Amino acid sequence: MQLRSAYGLAALLLGAALGLSPFSAFAHAIVVAASPGPNAQVKAPDVPIQLRFNSRIDHERSRVSLLRADGRAETVPLETSAPDTLAGKLQGLPPGKYRLRWQVLAVDGHITRGDIPFVVVP
Repeated sequence: MQLRSAYGLAALLLGAALGLSPFSAFAHAIVVAASPGPNAQVKAPDVPIQLRFNSRIDHERSRVSLLRADGRAETVPLETSAPDTLAGKLQGLPPGKYRLRWQVLAVDGHITRGDIPFVVVP
């Protein structure tokens, strides 16, 4: 019977420890809204972009690049935005397939990356 009580006490202490851990440990930045969205078709030539994350991000250490179909990459100039958002404007894009490549540093200190493919139509 004492062994059962010891397991119960251990489970209770583990549960309490997990309940008291800071939520920021689980706050990797994940895109919760994107414009253009994945595989979206957008009108040429100017395309506003906005990536909203599930947590605050470090704007100074975050970036977005535009990848063209021929493999060329260029940095997307970002505008001042909300603490959880990266925003900018792509100008003069001809029709074709593109990919936004983002990299952000979340407030928990972790870097996350991703790609968002989209198509520019006339």
